[in-house]
Amino acid sequence: MSERMNLQDILREYGLPLVTLNVTSSQEDCLRLRERLMTIRNLSQGKVQGYLEVTCTFYIDVHDIDRFLSGELANLAEIYAFPEDIKAYTEE
Repeated sequence: MSERMNLQDILREYGLPLVTLNVTSSQEDCLRLRERLMTIRNLSQGKVQGYLEVTCTFYIDVHDIDRFLSGELANLAEIYAFPEDIKAYTEE
Protein backbone atom coordinates (compact mmCIF):
# COMPACT_ATOMS: atom_id res chain seq x y z
CA MET A 1 0.00 0.00 0.00
CA SER A 2 1.21 3.49 -0.72
CA GLU A 3 1.76 5.95 2.07
CA ARG A 4 0.12 9.35 1.91
CA MET A 5 2.62 12.19 1.83
CA ASN A 6 1.87 15.55 3.36
CA LEU A 7 2.65 18.81 1.57
CA GLN A 8 5.85 19.39 3.56
CA ASP A 9 7.20 15.97 2.50
CA ILE A 10 6.32 16.68 -1.12
CA LEU A 11 8.02 20.08 -1.06
CA ARG A 12 11.12 18.64 0.58
CA GLU A 13 11.39 15.67 -1.79
CA TYR A 14 10.12 17.07 -5.11
CA GLY A 15 10.03 20.86 -4.83
CA LEU A 16 7.13 23.19 -5.57
CA PRO A 17 4.32 21.49 -7.55
CA LEU A 18 3.21 23.03 -10.83
CA VAL A 19 -0.46 22.32 -10.12
CA THR A 20 -2.62 20.54 -7.56
CA LEU A 21 -5.44 18.34 -8.87
CA ASN A 22 -8.03 17.38 -6.27
CA VAL A 23 -10.09 14.20 -6.25
CA THR A 24 -13.57 14.68 -4.83
CA SER A 25 -16.60 12.48 -4.50
CA SER A 26 -20.16 12.78 -3.35
CA GLN A 27 -21.00 11.68 0.17
CA GLU A 28 -23.21 8.93 -1.29
CA ASP A 29 -20.37 7.57 -3.44
CA CYS A 30 -17.94 7.67 -0.49
CA LEU A 31 -20.37 5.79 1.72
CA ARG A 32 -20.95 3.17 -0.99
CA LEU A 33 -17.20 2.68 -1.45
CA ARG A 34 -16.64 2.56 2.31
CA GLU A 35 -19.29 -0.15 2.60
CA ARG A 36 -17.52 -2.30 -0.01
CA LEU A 37 -14.16 -1.85 1.69
CA MET A 38 -15.58 -2.65 5.12
CA THR A 39 -17.18 -5.81 3.71
CA ILE A 40 -13.73 -7.09 2.68
CA ARG A 41 -12.39 -6.41 6.18
CA ASN A 42 -15.39 -7.91 7.94
CA LEU A 43 -15.45 -11.10 5.84
CA SER A 44 -11.78 -11.70 6.65
CA GLN A 45 -12.21 -11.01 10.39
CA GLY A 46 -9.94 -7.97 10.00
CA LYS A 47 -7.06 -9.84 8.33
CA VAL A 48 -7.52 -8.21 4.91
CA GLN A 49 -7.87 -4.53 4.12
CA GLY A 50 -9.81 -3.36 1.08
CA TYR A 51 -8.68 -0.38 -0.98
CA LEU A 52 -9.51 1.33 -4.24
CA GLU A 53 -6.72 1.15 -6.80
CA VAL A 54 -6.72 3.92 -9.37
CA THR A 55 -4.02 4.17 -11.99
CA CYS A 56 -4.58 6.86 -14.56
CA THR A 57 -3.06 9.37 -16.91
CA PHE A 58 -4.59 12.76 -17.58
CA TYR A 59 -3.94 14.67 -20.77
CA ILE A 60 -4.95 18.28 -20.17
CA ASP A 61 -4.21 20.78 -22.90
CA VAL A 62 -4.74 24.52 -23.27
CA HIS A 63 -8.12 23.95 -24.92
CA ASP A 64 -9.30 21.93 -21.89
CA ILE A 65 -8.08 24.64 -19.51
CA ASP A 66 -9.77 27.41 -21.52
CA ARG A 67 -13.05 25.46 -21.60
CA PHE A 68 -12.83 24.87 -17.83
CA LEU A 69 -12.04 28.50 -17.07
CA SER A 70 -14.92 29.70 -19.26
CA GLY A 71 -17.35 27.45 -17.38
CA GLU A 72 -17.99 25.16 -20.35
CA LEU A 73 -16.49 22.20 -18.46
CA ALA A 74 -17.37 21.44 -14.83
CA ASN A 75 -13.86 20.08 -14.21
CA LEU A 76 -10.63 19.34 -16.02
CA ALA A 77 -10.93 15.57 -15.82
CA GLU A 78 -12.86 12.80 -14.10
CA ILE A 79 -11.88 9.41 -12.74
CA TYR A 80 -14.40 6.58 -12.87
CA ALA A 81 -13.91 3.58 -10.60
CA PHE A 82 -15.56 0.20 -11.06
CA PRO A 83 -16.01 -2.87 -8.82
CA GLU A 84 -12.93 -4.54 -10.32
CA ASP A 85 -10.87 -1.59 -9.02
CA ILE A 86 -11.51 -2.74 -5.44
CA LYS A 87 -8.49 -4.70 -4.24
CA ALA A 88 -7.59 -6.56 -1.06
CA TYR A 89 -4.34 -6.23 0.87
CA THR A 90 -3.22 -8.70 3.51
CA GLU A 91 -0.78 -7.34 6.06
CA GLU A 92 1.92 -9.78 7.06
